[in-house]
Amino acid sequence: MKRLVPILLALAVPAAAFPDASTWAIDPSHSQSMFTIRHLVITNVRGEFGKTTGMVTLDEKDIAKSRVEATIDVTTIDTRNADRDQHLRSPDFFDVAKHPAITFRSTKVEKAGEGVLRVTGDLTMRGVTRPVVLEVAGPGAEVKGMQGELRRAFSATARLNRRDFGLNWSKMVEAGPVVGDEVKVEIEAELVKAAAATQAKK
Repeated sequence: MKRLVPILLALAVPAAAFPDASTWAIDPSHSQSMFTIRHLVITNVRGEFGKTTGMVTLDEKDIAKSRVEATIDVTTIDTRNADRDQHLRSPDFFDVAKHPAITFRSTKVEKAGEGVLRVTGDLTMRGVTRPVVLEVAGPGAEVKGMQGELRRAFSATARLNRRDFGLNWSKMVEAGPVVGDEVKVEIEAELVKAAAATQAKK
């Protein structure tokens, strides 16, 4: 919790412009950004990024005023295979030496059903920015954490084409392409309310 406090204090400032909004920070210790992609046309390979940070400004009276910003540390990619992870960090794929982060900044938030939001935003990956739509379940109800801080969570999914972001590497074998083009993205994010976390440390 201690390392979250400076982040939360900084994030609390933008919410002042939205009196009915609350500011929440993504807790990287309890959040996951995962992906699934086809391998050789016959199976799915899954991986995740070990660090996701960001903030959510939530206006529950007028959800359209809500905002989401997130950053994924690409250097933390993990597919449970060291050689494959090294290849994914190389210029063939993410080129982490030049582009160490994936960022998302929302441009539109709207209700898409009971307990469901549709969040449209700009996703920047490998230096390329494209619009992406996240289907979001939540955020759920507030609960108190072990230090008295307020927490809540949401789940988000999206599908994108990796080639739209310049991740073009693949090879053809008898079965088809070694790496598929469509990527399923899943995010499980736990949020900490800025005021609650700060108050807990006083």
